[in-house]
Amino acid sequence: MRLLLLACLRAQTGNATTAERIQSHLHAAGHICVLKDAFRYESPAEIANLTSADKFDAALAIHLYKGGRLLQGSRIPFGIIFGGTDINEDIKCEEKRRVMGEVLGEARFAVAFTMKMKELAATEWPDTRKKIYVQTQGIKTTPSETFDWYRFLQNADIPTDTDNLHVFLLICGLRRVKDPLYLVDVFSEWHRKDPSVHLGIIGPAVDPHFTNEVKEKVKRAPGIHLLQEMPQDDLHAAMKRCFAVVNSSISEGMSAAILEAMDLDTPVLARNIPGNAAIIKHKDTGLLFSDPQSLMSLHCWICNCPDATTLEHLIAACLLLTLYCDYLYTVTM
Repeated sequence: MRLLLLACLRAQTGNATTAERIQSHLHAAGHICVLKDAFRYESPAEIANLTSADKFDAALAIHLYKGGRLLQGSRIPFGIIFGGTDINEDIKCEEKRRVMGEVLGEARFAVAFTMKMKELAATEWPDTRKKIYVQTQGIKTTPSETFDWYRFLQNADIPTDTDNLHVFLLICGLRRVKDPLYLVDVFSEWHRKDPSVHLGIIGPAVDPHFTNEVKEKVKRAPGIHLLQEMPQDDLHAAMKRCFAVVNSSISEGMSAAILEAMDLDTPVLARNIPGNAAIIKHKDTGLLFSDPQSLMSLHCWICNCPDATTLEHLIAACLLLTLYCDYLYTVTM
């Protein structure tokens, strides 16, 4: 089968990573899957011409609005994979909600990463409930064997001579829905009390105006470091070496960074939102916080965890939640 896969393909973003994994799985299953960046197209007519000229048999789109709207009136059958911001955020906009409802009505099937996401969509569009399936993401990490952790710290202006260094990494595209500034003040205060604590924010400048806000805030916040984008293999290696991975998003479908951290057996501290709570059991496979102050209260619990060692040992069970890419999605047309 020759498949078209539409997604927002900006490098180092969750949608792009998910799209590449789906493409890899479909290729392994014997299909041809062609990735196209949804941002390069403006109308369903352009996609209709593409599917006709390239003789696609079917199509998939990640994100009900950004990718799905381009498949409206499609000449070929298509399926939708919810991205997260479509169901959690775009649904609040009347025009986007109308378009997404029409797209979902036309789709042969839809995939939600969590039951919560399915229920949100099914509540909004009850007639589509039976065509929405829950399929957890598959994750596979590939940490670089040549990654230089100490050079990474030096480039980030993090002192390497500090005993018991605690580097937290917040990995996200710099846009408001990821809310990277949410924890800046509390981590900076933590750093003042304990200079071994540092927060590194890594991700592409998705929103240039907001990125400037982040840069200005970080300049005035001791212990906070805005880091350059990294190749995925190096990023995985950095995640493996850091003390914990942090997620502060306002909403998530299913965070690839959290799943990758679990695959690497790295502790996770995440904002208590439905997408994160769907994969993290508090104080068992990770830590959930409701606000910056509750994160600080967890600091004391972390430092006095039952094992009296490090948080890494406490959350060793994270690895059990990892779903490798033996299969990711089964496409039935």
